[in-house]
Amino acid sequence: MSFIPVAESCDFPLQNLPYGIFSTEAEPRNRIGVAIGDYILDVGAIKHLFQGPILSQHQQVFDEPTLNKFMGLGHKAWKEARECLQDLLSARNPTLRDNKELRERVLVLQVLATMHLPADIGDYTDFYSSRYHAMNVGIMFRGKENALMPNWLHLPVGYHGRASSVVVSGTPIRRPVGQMRPDDAKPPIFGACKLLDIELEMAFFVGGGNQLGEPIPIGRAAEHIFGMVLMNDWSARDIQKWEYIPLGPFLAKNFGTSISPWVVPMEALMPFVVRNPVQDPRPLPYLLHDDPYNFDINLSVAIKGEGMTEAATICKSNFKHMYWTMKQQLVHHTISGCNVRPGDLLASGTISGPEAESYGSMLELSWKGSKPIPLGASQTRTFLQDGDEVFITGFCQGDGDRIGFGCCSGKVLPAISA
Repeated sequence: MSFIPVAESCDFPLQNLPYGIFSTEAEPRNRIGVAIGDYILDVGAIKHLFQGPILSQHQQVFDEPTLNKFMGLGHKAWKEARECLQDLLSARNPTLRDNKELRERVLVLQVLATMHLPADIGDYTDFYSSRYHAMNVGIMFRGKENALMPNWLHLPVGYHGRASSVVVSGTPIRRPVGQMRPDDAKPPIFGACKLLDIELEMAFFVGGGNQLGEPIPIGRAAEHIFGMVLMNDWSARDIQKWEYIPLGPFLAKNFGTSISPWVVPMEALMPFVVRNPVQDPRPLPYLLHDDPYNFDINLSVAIKGEGMTEAATICKSNFKHMYWTMKQQLVHHTISGCNVRPGDLLASGTISGPEAESYGSMLELSWKGSKPIPLGASQTRTFLQDGDEVFITGFCQGDGDRIGFGCCSGKVLPAISA
């Protein structure tokens, strides 16, 4: 237990301690914080208390405006930091508990803080790792017999996204414009996207990287995974349909990707690890790992349209439905010799489950626009309208412990016509 009160419904108990970057009106400098209850612990202000063998030599990483250098210290440093923070915030340790002046200086109410991107994201990769989602989309566009492409069950399919347009939760998203071909018998047209969609995803930050030409082996992959965030990888379906052959997503995905501000450490998630899915055919040896590395994370998506008094939940899913694990994604990414770096972001792809209410995109929920999605108060959607706010939340539920991610939100702004 922490000396700081934490409600049962709070995402941030002592067992969580996610990292983020925050600022305040009183101190506008971006700095590293850890969420505990309704507060943020200013980690740089207590850096002198990190006295372990690694961090005592690297206390300056907590003065940084991003998490990159701390991530780059590696998994042993992350473990050391977590143990120190849990001790300092526990009810048994008087260091902060009994020092009123220090406590008031280093603890900031979350409602008084502005959150920023957790890291300087050098590269962003999006995978396509939910079999249910891949099947649904394949059935819609190619039929049940050809739903999965021939490579899908053999490797984690992915593409390189646009890091510059990854934004922190709360940042508005402008409806994109581009080329579309709504009528296959006519030439393409140019204009504002009409089929704007959400994609329920999660993503992980790379911690320690690898050298160019030296792949990360599957047995050490976990040492390179720092922690996880929620993600909405907004998608312009009509632009995507026209442009994606032969090289995949481009303008349909590069206009905005939202992530939650708090990075939940993998160690906080390990109590909620579940068995990996049965993979048939058996992957090639470089992708094989028998140790479980899938996670029971409850996920939901809600939409609040203009004029609505509260958001309506449209999807409830779970990260455990993923087919390819984060270890496999990272290892496959580097097997060519590609180097990843601290702060790189690797995303899951849309997370869909087996039931209709667990589909992680409006494309699936409306089945390509044929089934209106009810929002209550006589409102429905097939795809997003201007003014809609989207909220993604996620948490693991233990026996009295809730390990949560906060919220990933964004509001759709009207397009700017060229």
